[in-house]
Formats: sequence, structure tokens, C-alpha cells
Amino acid sequence: MLITTTKFMKGIVGDDEILADGIPQIAFIGRSNVGKSSLINVITNSKASRTSSFPGRTQEINIFLINNAFYLVDLPGYGFARASGLGREKIGELIDSYLFNSIYTQKKVVMIIDAGVGMTDKDILMLNELRNHHKDFIIVANKTDKLKQSDYHKKMAEIKKVVGDHPIIPFSNKTRKGVLTLVDEIFK
Repeated sequence: MLITTTKFMKGIVGDDEILADGIPQIAFIGRSNVGKSSLINVITNSKASRTSSFPGRTQEINIFLINNAFYLVDLPGYGFARASGLGREKIGELIDSYLFNSIYTQKKVVMIIDAGVGMTDKDILMLNELRNHHKDFIIVANKTDKLKQSDYHKKMAEIKKVVGDHPIIPFSNKTRKGVLTLVDEIFK
């Protein structure tokens, strides 16, 4: 699918009628500083999602309308939050209330990890929660361009060992590796 339009709808910090309006939702989740906002900008070919040089910038659920047909739901990063914002606990509650509340249904969840770091304890917790709640999700190993070729296969094998048979899409915001594969997977 070709993404032709991306429109920011709103940022929310709790229940909102937009989440129950019947438009299919594709949620993006990952640790803070994993490149989630940049990834969203690359796949939508826009500057819709705000990027920052420090982790914890996104502290609300940001909703974008894609091609007037899907919501792209940008969740806050887990694992880090600035003390002046909602705080780590509140962000965790916000993520859980959206992803694991039976009221909301996601067509797909895109879990983004840092290919160089691999699966952290927090990533493994999120992976297990997605599995336990029977979510249809894919894993994106971001920042592959930062890996030396000799480390790439080792890191991907380490990630695969943790996630098992679940598909992993190697991705790079910089080189655009994996963009078409990811877009095809999430919008099919």
C-alpha cells in the first residue's frame, strides 16, 4: 500500500471516542529512544511525528489518520520518562490501558527494538504481554545501519533466539531498509 496522506488527529492521555470510531488502528510501541518517531516519519514520508534528541519526548498517545482509512497510533516509549511529564508510572498505565484493554482493538501492533541493543528486559516484558493478550504484532529491528556487517547477523540471531518463530523486519530510518516490507505487512 502506498501512503499518500498523513494527518495528525489528536494527542490523548486517556479514553477518547476517537479510539472507538471503527477506523482500524495500527499501534507503534517501543522503548524510549528506539527511533519510533523517526520510523513513523519515514514510512509515512512526512514529518508528522515529532522527533527529539532526548528520550521520553512522547508522553501521550498521538493519533494520525493514514490515507483516510487507518489510524496510526504512536504510543509513548516505555522505560524512560522525564520527571516533569506524566512520569514513568503514568506512561506505563497509559500504554497498558490502550494496548491491553479489551475495549480497544488494534489491527496490528508494531513493536520496535534497537537492533544494536537487542531485546532488553523491558522489551521481553512487552513481547510477553503482546503474546499473552493474543495481539497480532510484528517486530521491527531498527537502526540496522549502525551495525557493522560482521555484527549484523550475530545481533539478528540473538534477537531471533528470544522471539522464536515470530517474524522480524530489519529496518533503517537512514537507508530506508525495510520500509516497503513494513508498510506491506502493516497495511495488508
